[in-house]
Amino acid sequence: MIEVRRGDERYPGGDPAAGIFSLHAFSFGPHYEPDNLRFGAVIACNEERLAPGTGFDEHPHSHTEIVTWVVEGELTHRDSAGHASVVRAGDVQRLSAGAGVRHVERNEGPGPLVFVQMWLAPVVPGGVPSYEIVHGIADSTPYAVPEAGAMLHVRRLAEGERTAVPDAAHVYVHVVRGEVRLDGGDLGPGDAARVTDAKDLEAVATTPAELLLWEMTAAR
Repeated sequence: MIEVRRGDERYPGGDPAAGIFSLHAFSFGPHYEPDNLRFGAVIACNEERLAPGTGFDEHPHSHTEIVTWVVEGELTHRDSAGHASVVRAGDVQRLSAGAGVRHVERNEGPGPLVFVQMWLAPVVPGGVPSYEIVHGIADSTPYAVPEAGAMLHVRRLAEGERTAVPDAAHVYVHVVRGEVRLDGGDLGPGDAARVTDAKDLEAVATTPAELLLWEMTAAR
């Protein structure tokens, strides 16, 4: 089964007057939708756009695996566990909040910052916070988040190129840019497909495209 959620259906957030533009795919803050709380392990998929000099001041997280994909610009990260880094386009960042951590996310670069941040529920809550960054992740190298029983696949496709969708109990497909066709349906930038019991599916790029696919093998 495939459920498509369009980018223009996302819940708006952030603080546009301050240069922070957010779009949320799942029930979030004042936008409460009881039938849209999670899909598999994924509990948030947020598109964030930060103007230079803006960002999110220190705030807490707990019992969450936070994975960030930078689309454009530079994301400055600092957290209460002592980690500090600059995350650039093509990098994957993971902050495992464990029993509790605080962090800051800012655009301290000269140009706009665009990133997709995805939150996953851990299989076992709690634990010690941890942090990891992978620079320049390759399409052929999936990024595993075993704490959430999930794996992230990045796909950058030329027009007409095909890619297999992982066979899994749950697959969450997010279109970062470009257009693709999945099982006869067209998806554009910001669109997402929630696939249950995925089997022998392919995505075909109808323009140059970039996709994020979460493979979740365990039913949640």
